[in-house]
Amino acid sequence: MAMGLARSGKRGRGSRRTPMAEINVTPLVDVMLVLLIIFMVTAPMLTAGVPVDLPDSRANALPQEPEQITVSIVGDGTIYLDEAALAPGELPDRLANIGPGPDGNPPQVTLRADRTLDYGRVMAVMGELNRAGFNQIQLVTHGSVSAP
Repeated sequence: MAMGLARSGKRGRGSRRTPMAEINVTPLVDVMLVLLIIFMVTAPMLTAGVPVDLPDSRANALPQEPEQITVSIVGDGTIYLDEAALAPGELPDRLANIGPGPDGNPPQVTLRADRTLDYGRVMAVMGELNRAGFNQIQLVTHGSVSAP
């Protein structure tokens, strides 16, 4: 801490101040706090990549698992695996290519379906998921206040 002090005695014409050895970390802390706030605000928005008009439900929310697959069905019937659109009839082949997780079990599947879809269309996708060995399927809804 004494490095920033001038030498004792008279300062002559050629004397210079000694350099400071401390680093000012206040700007670094400010930048890191701003980045933390930005990531905290944007992280929840990154979980849903395909816009789907979800139905309402009074069910309690389930905890998020890191190893999961998201299957989305939009209003026109297009199926998305995570964020990639699938051609008609491509879902069974893509599901067959998904291997088991590190624990030997298949990953958790989250199904997001538009509320305007036909019930048979959603059940056909659930049937393909079951046929491919994905027996644990989470259905995503919006929270609802009133009972049906």
